[in-house]
Amino acid sequence: MAQRKLGRTADQRKALIRNQVTNLIWYGRIETTEARAKEVRRAAERLITLAVQECDNTVTATKETHNDKGQLMTIEVVNDAPSKLHARRIIMSYLYELKDVQRADEDKADWKERTKDVKYPVVEKLFREIGPKFKARNEEKKCAGGYTRIYKLGPRRGDAAEMCLIEII
Repeated sequence: MAQRKLGRTADQRKALIRNQVTNLIWYGRIETTEARAKEVRRAAERLITLAVQECDNTVTATKETHNDKGQLMTIEVVNDAPSKLHARRIIMSYLYELKDVQRADEDKADWKERTKDVKYPVVEKLFREIGPKFKARNEEKKCAGGYTRIYKLGPRRGDAAEMCLIEII
C-alpha cells in the first residue's frame, strides 16, 4: 500500500497519523499540513466506514443473575454482535485512548456519573454519534464515503507549507 512518507520514519509516521485521526474523531476538525490531511483522510474514512457498517449490529440476550437478596433475576441485555465486536476491537487497536474531560459547569460527582459507563470515549463517539449519522445520510442520498472535507488555508508562515483544515462533515 503506497503512502506518503511525510519526512519521518515508519513508526513516527504511524504514530502521527494515529494521533491526528484520534483528534479528528474526538474534536471534529483539526488544522494540519496538506500532505498530512490527505493521509488522515484515508485512515479516518476507513474507520468511519467500519463504524457505519456495524453501528446497529446488536444482539439482545436474556441473562439470569442473583440479586443482593439471593433471588433469581432475569435481565434483558443488549450486546454487540460478533462482527460489531470485531470492528470495535479493530478501531480500539488503531485509535489512541482519550479521557473525557470535566466541563467547566459540572462538578466532580456529575462528571463521574456521566463517564462511569463509558470506558473508551472516542470509540463510543464513533459508534454512537458518527456511525448512525452517516448511515442515515448514506441511505438518504444512496451513496457511501465522503465523510471528511479538506479546506485549504494558505501557506504557513515560516516554511510556507500549505495548511489545511480537515473536518468531519
